[in-house]
Amino acid sequence: MVGEMDITPSQMMRMVQLGQQDVMETKVMWICASCFACTVRCPRGLDLAKVAEALRQVKLRQAVDHIDIKDISDSEIKRLPQIAMISACRKFTG
Repeated sequence: MVGEMDITPSQMMRMVQLGQQDVMETKVMWICASCFACTVRCPRGLDLAKVAEALRQVKLRQAVDHIDIKDISDSEIKRLPQIAMISACRKFTG
């Protein structure tokens, strides 16, 4: 997952610590799978997955929808796993 992120989880945490609003425009919070691997590996005991979830919630409270279920074709709905659809809607809709 880290290979798909535009910044690393540690960079995300540093931006949050410094109060840099740019962190809200990164992909890292959306790509985080909440697998807690980075949390387990963190030498400082920081819960990076929780921070990524919090950032997603802050962004979603702006009520901007990035996915419209009506735009997904019937063939895609049949092909895509339901859990992936639910996760995407949870992450990308306000």
